[in-house]
Amino acid sequence: MKGILDRIEDGEKAVILIEEWNKEVIIPKEQLPCGSQLHSWFDLEMKEDHIISITLNQQTTEREQRKTNRLRNKIKSKKQLGSKYKRN
Repeated sequence: MKGILDRIEDGEKAVILIEEWNKEVIIPKEQLPCGSQLHSWFDLEMKEDHIISITLNQQTTEREQRKTNRLRNKIKSKKQLGSKYKRN
């Protein structure tokens, strides 16, 4: 199962979103794999509501970052073109 690091709360708690379950799991920040940062993707092994194993998935992280960058650039380019409607 996959999860994404959504945020760090109080500098101590890592909030991981698990889209498949529409749920968030909170773990101590120290339990994150080395190299983790906001919006990192993980491969998770779960038992009930607890993470048994967490591994950084660099490939998914990079792919999702590229998708985000493409969307951001698309929005930015539309803003630069301006509105097709004239102001009075």
